[in-house]
Amino acid sequence: MHSTSRRRFLAGLSAGALSASLPASGARAMSIVTGFRQGVAEAAARDEVLSAFYRSRGFSGIWTGTEDAVIRRRNALLAAMAEAPLHGLGARRHDPEAMVRSLQGASTPYDQGVAEVDMSRAFLRLAGDLNAGMLVPSTVNPHIKRAVLAADPLAVITVFPEEEPVAFLRGLAPSTSEYPRLLREKMRLEELIASGGWGANVAVEGLEPGQDGTTVRALRDRLIDMGWLAPTASARYDDALTQAVQRFQLAHGLAPDGVAGKGTLEQINLSASDRLRSVLVALERERWNAAPRGARHVWVNLTDFTAMIVDNDVPTFRTRAVIGADAEDRQTPEFSDLMEFMVVNPSWFVPRSIIVKEYLPQLQRNPNAVGHLQVTDSSGNVVNRGAVNFASYSASSFPYSMRQPPGDDNALGLVKFMFPNPWNIYLHDTPAKDLFQREARAFSHGCIRLQQPRDFAYHLLARQTSDPKGEFEAKLQSRAETRVNLEQPIPVHLEYRTAFTNVRGGLQFRRDVYGRDAQIWAALEAEGVEAAPLQG
Repeated sequence: MHSTSRRRFLAGLSAGALSASLPASGARAMSIVTGFRQGVAEAAARDEVLSAFYRSRGFSGIWTGTEDAVIRRRNALLAAMAEAPLHGLGARRHDPEAMVRSLQGASTPYDQGVAEVDMSRAFLRLAGDLNAGMLVPSTVNPHIKRAVLAADPLAVITVFPEEEPVAFLRGLAPSTSEYPRLLREKMRLEELIASGGWGANVAVEGLEPGQDGTTVRALRDRLIDMGWLAPTASARYDDALTQAVQRFQLAHGLAPDGVAGKGTLEQINLSASDRLRSVLVALERERWNAAPRGARHVWVNLTDFTAMIVDNDVPTFRTRAVIGADAEDRQTPEFSDLMEFMVVNPSWFVPRSIIVKEYLPQLQRNPNAVGHLQVTDSSGNVVNRGAVNFASYSASSFPYSMRQPPGDDNALGLVKFMFPNPWNIYLHDTPAKDLFQREARAFSHGCIRLQQPRDFAYHLLARQTSDPKGEFEAKLQSRAETRVNLEQPIPVHLEYRTAFTNVRGGLQFRRDVYGRDAQIWAALEAEGVEAAPLQG
């Protein structure tokens, strides 16, 4: 529904247009009530929640009638349905005009009962979409393991008639600080698109400071339109333009060298509609993860290649991270859990998938291959490689495990941070320090490698000891594998956000590393979500 149509529709809501009264006297009244309740009972029978709700009410309605409370309830829902696209919800899923036609076309008590249930079904659909999102995350991409904390639909519809309807419906959307910030950015982008967007693309492979000419002017004009550069008539790639490029790069997760190379220009040339799609996906993701994140929590944004400790919505520690590689079996999954402990001087227990795919073929060619790893039996005892005929085993029959003892060259480095989960994902140190200098850092088998694991550990331990650095270093110097429990387990959120805001304002974007947001957008678009301005 376009903005002007929405305003007219909301202004046109009236008690007279939407009322369906039930006469209350005589045999005819009894017949009408019976017909209405029969319609309710039969229409609700195919839905477990609605059937239970209406049974508890003796099949009486909450939407149909002329009482003031009923009219307010009905109009509040219709208005909320009309405003669903403001939240980035699919308009086809929430069609108030079709609902009005259904109510007005219900000419018999039985039909009015059916329309009553239809309205409750529309209410629950809207409540579910606002509260927990339109999509089931794992059906869009199997690496999205997020368990959505959705409100119980029976509880929602049972409580609703006793509440102020407008406030109740508004309260269904996420109460996180990020959600309203994303809504504001969505509206800003829609207005920008309606006014023409950011103008022409910069049609060149690359530009760098010191150059001038037509393509530099195109870059200048686009950055001015995007708000990264103050208006200027300069046609030269000067200091002001270099600094504008750097600001853009910082806000898009790019190396801030001030050079408009191929990667930077690809991001600059993305349209406002492209960016709006990312915001719409971020809104759906925020609905998936609207549960409280914890006053203190660890936030890993996979697309940003960073891990942060966040206290009361403010990042208090930040470090670069390496995430899983783009291969299907190496991508880092998305989920939330509790970090319970860290292990100083850890052993690396090689995952079974790595053993049979990478190391078994090497051992079959040379029993002494990968000598930094121990081959162990089911009891953890080290096996004499010379006594094993590795060629006699297949990937499915190989009976041994592999382990790398603690040490400076251990694949997990000097410490790992554990939040036990079915996917065996955790945060850890690494001896491969050079990878942190890369702009895009997707190289691991799925776990999260930290550039500054020691400082990360100090920061975590500071809540439970007066000398976090001293205690950690003492355990490290012992060379013994040591478990250190966190007295207060900390929520960990492995997220994937290509669009997100800063606490102090401002929208940032990152590249769709694994292509997951493209999949989410396709599913949202199939539900009627549009990345286009609402025209009046």
